[in-house]
Amino acid sequence: MTESIETTTAPRGRLSIRTVAMPADTNPHGAIFGGWVLAQMDLAGGTHAFHRAKGLVVTVAVDSMTFHEPVFVGDEVSCYTEIVRIGNSSISVRVEAWVRRDNRDEQIKVTSAMFHFVAVNPDRSKRRVPAE
Repeated sequence: MTESIETTTAPRGRLSIRTVAMPADTNPHGAIFGGWVLAQMDLAGGTHAFHRAKGLVVTVAVDSMTFHEPVFVGDEVSCYTEIVRIGNSSISVRVEAWVRRDNRDEQIKVTSAMFHFVAVNPDRSKRRVPAE
């Protein structure tokens, strides 16, 4: 399931994580390292999946990410999540990363991706996602 590039003007889903990009998170060119953004998105998606699965989940795949805008030091990074599919043991979560910069109210979408999680037992064996 690859997500196409979208031109949304407002975040979709629920706010799952918000943080501020710091100097230690920069790449050699002065922008925020893409892997740091990916990690924030994984945390956000995993938190949403954890609550829906009522327990431990692990990331098994991430579909295509395209960075539409850079993230800079001081940007407030917000990740919004939306569950799009629940299987027997899997949960697919759309995660969008948006930034607010320069103390403005406007949010700018920087990237999005589909994250796939599997519900697991403490021994890491698969388990069913419970019914709501």
